[in-house]
Amino acid sequence: RRPPPPQSPLEKVAAQEGLSLHQLSGKWFLVSMASRCSYLAEHSHQLEATTVRMTILDGQSLAISTFRKLDRMCWEIRQHYLPTQAPGRFLLKGEGDCNKVDVVVGEADPSSFVILYYQKGRSISVKLYGRTSLVSDAVVDKFEQRVRAVGLSEDVTYYFPTYGELHTVLGETRV
Repeated sequence: RRPPPPQSPLEKVAAQEGLSLHQLSGKWFLVSMASRCSYLAEHSHQLEATTVRMTILDGQSLAISTFRKLDRMCWEIRQHYLPTQAPGRFLLKGEGDCNKVDVVVGEADPSSFVILYYQKGRSISVKLYGRTSLVSDAVVDKFEQRVRAVGLSEDVTYYFPTYGELHTVLGETRV
């Protein structure tokens, strides 16, 4: 008999209880990200301010539009997070079965911050979003605790700049 596979890091993460998805609607700023992604490590000096707009579809799924600059152009990346059986947990499907990403809304105060966990395969990352591009030290401390709890550390935690942010007004994106 084979031993059971080890528990995935995301299985240990509790989803925020009592959260109404509609509270997540609106504009968010990507404040920080913890990930062992080699591309991120190699290009961390090129991080740009990143803005996200969350929209709730059908009361259950999240439509997320990410706005960022790349090569002095504004780009929009659209994703659709599908609900799972458990509240606060979503599935982001890519091409093929191996490209699925599990997403958990780990902790949120919808007026100021949300911490999202992402797992693809055995790899996990954690993102901190704020309603403004700057969040309190207490929120940063909370984020760093959550990062350590899933086995990541400061050397793989990146903070996004607050300058050069994209502004979206009436569907028009400008720098």
